Amino acid sequence: MTELPDVPVAVAPKIRVEHLDVYYGEFHALKGVTVAIPDRRITALIGPSGCGKSTLLRSINRMNDTIPGVRTSGAIAIDGLDIFGPRVDVERLRRRVGMVFQRPNPFPLSVFDNVAYGPRLHGRHSSTALGRVVHEALNSVGLLDTLRDRLHQSALDLPPEQQQRLCIARALATRPDVLLMDEPCSALDPIATRHIEALMRELVQHYAIVIVTHNMQQAQRVSEYAGFMLMGELVEFGETASVFERATDRRTSDYVAGRFG
Repeated sequence: MTELPDVPVAVAPKIRVEHLDVYYGEFHALKGVTVAIPDRRITALIGPSGCGKSTLLRSINRMNDTIPGVRTSGAIAIDGLDIFGPRVDVERLRRRVGMVFQRPNPFPLSVFDNVAYGPRLHGRHSSTALGRVVHEALNSVGLLDTLRDRLHQSALDLPPEQQQRLCIARALATRPDVLLMDEPCSALDPIATRHIEALMRELVQHYAIVIVTHNMQQAQRVSEYAGFMLMGELVEFGETASVFERATDRRTSDYVAGRFG
């Protein structure tokens, strides 16, 4: 059994990654990554561009499967389920593992239809049930009161922060267990960023959240665990304060101190 980075007993691991290798053609993007990611905590993945952060994130819900020439070996388990197992329904997996991207990407549909998109895709068509799901998802991201009378307005008309909140609501509408966020604030101004960070702190009461960020201050503000990645390797993983203040690897301390990257 692979020895994984320690997670306190009080925090059950939600995701276990073991000896994960990912290749884009001949490029070795992830090199033997092994880590345990805790449930109901925010885990930040940090490191310079091209280090493998987003590749690791996309591996957790098998989004890399959609890229031609990608090869993967190793294991990822969510609640003990091997996501690469032969009987795994990938669409069902992606329903359990929501994804929020760098830039808000609402569909060119109404606010309501954006949030209802996933539940409809997975077979929920009752107007009553859809209405309840949409209202719950919008309420969870603080948009219901604001948009209650504009549910049939185009989502493209919303300001960027509301668009990103809507995209988070769309991810939550499928009732996921895990929420992956790939630089969710990079396209937002500081005030909107603060609002999205506050939202993350509320949502983590119900979900395991993994966030990719280049913003060291953001990682320290919102995360309880952090992993530093470099050239496809997970160099260091642990409690965020420890990674930033008492790093055991010189490369980690040099990066968080701004000496490279």
